[in-house]
Amino acid sequence: MAAPKVAVVGAGVIGLSTALCIMETCPSCSVTILSEQFSPNTTSDVAAGMLIPHTYPGTPIHVQKQWFKETFTYLFAISNSAEASEAGIHLVSGWQIFKNTPKEELPFWSDVVLGFRPMTKAELQKFPQHRFGQAFTTLKCDCPPYLLWLEKRLKAAGVQMYTRKVADLWELHSEYDIVVNCAGIGAHQLIGDKKLFPIRGQVLKVHAPWVKNFIRDGDGLTYVYPGIHRITLGGTREKENWSLSPDPGTTKDIFDRCCSLEPSLRGAQDIQVKVGLRPSRQCVRLQREVLSQGGVKLLVVHNYGHGAGGFSVHRGTAKEAACLVGECIAALQDSSSRAKL
Repeated sequence: MAAPKVAVVGAGVIGLSTALCIMETCPSCSVTILSEQFSPNTTSDVAAGMLIPHTYPGTPIHVQKQWFKETFTYLFAISNSAEASEAGIHLVSGWQIFKNTPKEELPFWSDVVLGFRPMTKAELQKFPQHRFGQAFTTLKCDCPPYLLWLEKRLKAAGVQMYTRKVADLWELHSEYDIVVNCAGIGAHQLIGDKKLFPIRGQVLKVHAPWVKNFIRDGDGLTYVYPGIHRITLGGTREKENWSLSPDPGTTKDIFDRCCSLEPSLRGAQDIQVKVGLRPSRQCVRLQREVLSQGGVKLLVVHNYGHGAGGFSVHRGTAKEAACLVGECIAALQDSSSRAKL
């Protein structure tokens, strides 16, 4: 059979990395990315890009750990290469702090990040409102440069990219053999997934180059994440809120909360406000599906619903989605050879 044609719908971090993993594992296919928006206008562009996993209640912990480990290993190698600056990836050390000692002693990812340990009494003096903390080093992706770096690698591998709004997966069945749905929050409308909902996140991007360490309140709501050029201050988690308009009251609240953890931020300059809708569900949807309509079949692989944890697991889920595409290709080749008999 001819080289299988694969369409990836969505050009956020999940769509781009899934397309890259497909090219790496199935180099004989032709891959096209279709998306209404590309960087810098995707949800991924707003993300802080810190590798600190969020837990998906509907996904086994060992699976989440594997996704995180694969992502961390992949980005760690880039951070140790000459491409680190262009890809926007660097190591950052800091603290996760708690007002009360957390129930679980160690998060599942504690042995994947570097140097995980309890904070000392002296370190905790910096945070008088908090009684317990953990110190570690992790990776941070500056999202717009990383997305552009992925796009550059995809173009070099011969992947086509087109700005196109896909309203229904069926409109692709005559052009492509396999469709990969990485539409993020767009899957709510695209395939009518009622289990998918937005969690609105508002963040501030500020210039405060003297702040070198990350600080994350244990509830995950207030955080200070230093990037290469700007610091991300957060945040909010507003379930079922579809608004992309910044709220001035929320901006003040985020700034005040972050300044209470890092008072030197009062001197931050050039404050920009960003809003994104995290595509959330109980578990990431990562599976094959065969759609059929009037005797016609469409092979689909879904990879969406990463919520606030997309950057932490993007490479791991992309690799798994690429394996599912490989299974679809094998099924196509099998049916094509049977048809010839």
